[in-house]
Amino acid sequence: MPRERRTQQPAVKPARRPDLHLPPLRPYGDGELTPDGDYDGLLFDSTDLAYGDGAGARFLDCSLEGCVLDETSLRNARFIDSRLSGVRGVGTNLSGAALRDVEVLDARMGGVQLHGAVLERVVIRGGKVDYLNLRRAKLRDVVFEGVVLSEPDFGGASMERVSFEGCALRGVDLTGARLKDVDLRRVAGLDLARGDLAGAVISPPQLLDLAHVFAAQLGVRVED
Repeated sequence: MPRERRTQQPAVKPARRPDLHLPPLRPYGDGELTPDGDYDGLLFDSTDLAYGDGAGARFLDCSLEGCVLDETSLRNARFIDSRLSGVRGVGTNLSGAALRDVEVLDARMGGVQLHGAVLERVVIRGGKVDYLNLRRAKLRDVVFEGVVLSEPDFGGASMERVSFEGCALRGVDLTGARLKDVDLRRVAGLDLARGDLAGAVISPPQLLDLAHVFAAQLGVRVED
């Protein structure tokens, strides 16, 4: 009898990307965000949303382009089938938010609070984000592409099918994070501050670059 041929499983499962097709959008006026507001099919074009309160709001089929999000409260908000392009802000509060089928493009942000958030089929492309707080967040099918992440905190996060492509990861904290099919092979610069990489895939050159980190975790002293 012919021997059954086994199919080789891929080393890491790729993240599924959002399939985003926005309908024709209506322009959003100059009004402020409202808690638990319902925003459907709207274009926020260079809208100043700084210090606004949109906690618990729902954004469906929306595009935020060039908006200002300084200290904006979007706690427990939901972004579904939406795009955030060129947004900028410091201290934006997205804790407990849910992002599904979302694109974030060329963002310039600092101190973004996404702890306890849920991200599913999300692409974050370009731009720079400092001190991103994703503690205890759930990331599934998330792609970071060509973005600079300075001191991101993934402490206690659950990360499944997450890839970093052409990114710079500086001072990343993975303390207590649970990783599955996390692809770091195409990271341009990887600086692990805390935690470990169990469940991630790295390239041979990265292994050499991180040898001192692995040695320290194993309690191994390296001396001349």
